[in-house]
Amino acid sequence: MKKVFMMCFAETSGRDLTPGDRSMHAAPIQVHPMPRPWLAQDLRQDSSWVHWLSSEAIEGFESALAHAKKTGKDWLQMTSDDFPLSGAAKEAIDRAFDVTQKDFGMCLIKGFPVHRWSVEDARLAHWGIGLNVGVARTQNQASQVMNDVRDEGGSYKVKNGRGYNTNAGLDFHVDSCDVVALLCLQTAKTGGTSMVTSSIAVVNEIKRVRPDLIPVMQQPFYYSYQGANDPKQPPFYKCPILGDDPEFFSLRANRKNVTAAQRDFPEVPRLTEEQIALLDLLDVLLPDPQFCYSMQLDRGDLQLLNNYVVIHSRTNFEDHEEPELKRHLLRLWLSLPQGQRLPPLWKEYFGDIQAGSVRGGVRGSNITDEFLAYEARQAKRLGMTLHAI
Repeated sequence: MKKVFMMCFAETSGRDLTPGDRSMHAAPIQVHPMPRPWLAQDLRQDSSWVHWLSSEAIEGFESALAHAKKTGKDWLQMTSDDFPLSGAAKEAIDRAFDVTQKDFGMCLIKGFPVHRWSVEDARLAHWGIGLNVGVARTQNQASQVMNDVRDEGGSYKVKNGRGYNTNAGLDFHVDSCDVVALLCLQTAKTGGTSMVTSSIAVVNEIKRVRPDLIPVMQQPFYYSYQGANDPKQPPFYKCPILGDDPEFFSLRANRKNVTAAQRDFPEVPRLTEEQIALLDLLDVLLPDPQFCYSMQLDRGDLQLLNNYVVIHSRTNFEDHEEPELKRHLLRLWLSLPQGQRLPPLWKEYFGDIQAGSVRGGVRGSNITDEFLAYEARQAKRLGMTLHAI
């Protein structure tokens, strides 16, 4: 296995490391070409998944943002030519997204100068980054391509409730895309801790303690779309929790939406005792400190998670009183040209399962011709396959 030398950093605990700190932690890192199982202790000991932007890369992002603002184009009319990244900035982004497809299946990029950007500038910069790496997916009933993750008074565990517009602690879940990209603009007064767990490690533990539940994980589970489906689609879908591809691991779990399908749709098959036992076991293992790593995102952090091998959550939070200081993150769902092959039984939900295809997202009720043109143009530029739905 090839070895490379990268900077290794201390655990991310809200403290900004200085360049001196970083230079003291150089260590050889073993690179794995495929995502691998990890425990929380592994992330504490090996911080190769934390990348710091160089001053040259930051300059590159700021220059690209200035260029994008001058074009005056709407987001869906833009291409990466309208957010032209310098060599250092492009290399930083490409390396980070590449990391999500191997090793720990995640990356944290630190140092985006959000303290100098307005919220609209930050949105444009985040969109521009996405233009350089993938195809954005629509995320809600309104078919928005970027969501503000902040408390807007929403309710979580109610019919059609979504967690991103509440201050609630969330169940462990995965998002509907290859990689979710979260850019932190403001932190909460207290709480809002991000939690991540290796899906591979948890499945390995289930194989150890309850091997009889592995076939249950590969049975169809029914999920509610929580109102975010296209009106032409059924309001629920079926998808096994664990994929059966012999080469590529994939796990999709979201108990809240399984529970919602049971509650709201009597035509959905009832959960069996074995399926309930599996969901109960996942509820125990996913937040277990042995498996679950907690991190506090700082302003200017960009968290990237591979949704097929990393499952995530967050704690509830209390906000500041001042509106401008309230917790605020920007969320992009992205399909990537280097995205892996998915299991055949996931096609109903994802639309396409081939490697490097445009898939995922929730269609909502406001897919426009402008979005479809963006989707086709971006797929062509990135060499990705796109099948009309």
